[in-house]
Amino acid sequence: MEDKFSIQDAISKLWDKMDGWLDAIILKLPNIVLAILVMVIFYFIARGLRNLFRHTLLTRIAQVSIQQIIAKTVFVTVLLIGFFVALSVLDLNKLLTSVLAGAGVIGLAIGLALQGTLSNTVGGFLLSFMPNIKIHDSIKNGDASGVVQEITLRNIVIKTPENYITVIPNSKFVDGAFTNYSLTDRGRVTVKCGVGYESDLQAVEDLTVKIISENFEQKSGEHVEFFFTEFGDSSINFMVRFWTDVTGFKQEHAARHKAVKLIKKHFDEKDFNIPFPIRTLDFAKNDLTVFTEKQNGKEKRKE
Repeated sequence: MEDKFSIQDAISKLWDKMDGWLDAIILKLPNIVLAILVMVIFYFIARGLRNLFRHTLLTRIAQVSIQQIIAKTVFVTVLLIGFFVALSVLDLNKLLTSVLAGAGVIGLAIGLALQGTLSNTVGGFLLSFMPNIKIHDSIKNGDASGVVQEITLRNIVIKTPENYITVIPNSKFVDGAFTNYSLTDRGRVTVKCGVGYESDLQAVEDLTVKIISENFEQKSGEHVEFFFTEFGDSSINFMVRFWTDVTGFKQEHAARHKAVKLIKKHFDEKDFNIPFPIRTLDFAKNDLTVFTEKQNGKEKRKE
């Protein structure tokens, strides 16, 4: 005959098990305290090493993003070492093995599920170690342009000239082309204009080159270049290119602004006409036909 279920026996067995757990906790109490102490010690060690790397060892690296990534990596690595040491103090070697095995499986699953995020992370590492881009550089990437504010493991943050913040995923930024205006101290600026068909083209060219040369210093190997480009609808168009100090968008706009004002001023003094498009409507050779609609039909009337 089978034994009947007894609540008292169940409670007794549960109490015995809890009593065994309590004994185990009491016996492991010194190990638990020591493990907590180990984690606290390693936490302060991680903070100390992070600050040491930031303020001393990493100061030789110009890239701020590289400094941040290395400092964070050191901090997390030291904490992980402390975690494994704490598990060892608690005699949880089997648990440690299970954790490492589980971490491998979980890492594989996460890697498959978050391919885009991992791609951005890899792109962040690449951007951080690329010498062609750093924080405070003026860059252009596709339709986005501005000054680099931050490079993280996920995206690059830039501030546009309109004071807006644009966030670009690292994977898209790395895969595409970008222009960095801050890598060189000098840049070439182009100004386009047009003069009337009655103008002396050689005089226009000589005056324009003279104006730009006198107001924008051209260093060794640099020259002011002038080209007539096309016969426009109302003017003969030209462009002039010159070198100046340009490390960002504002300097380029300022140089073009100055050149336009100088060209307009001197052209007015020499009576060089800068025409604007004119459209003439001539009705003399054509009959103007007006259609009016009435209730009983249509009436056609010529004027």
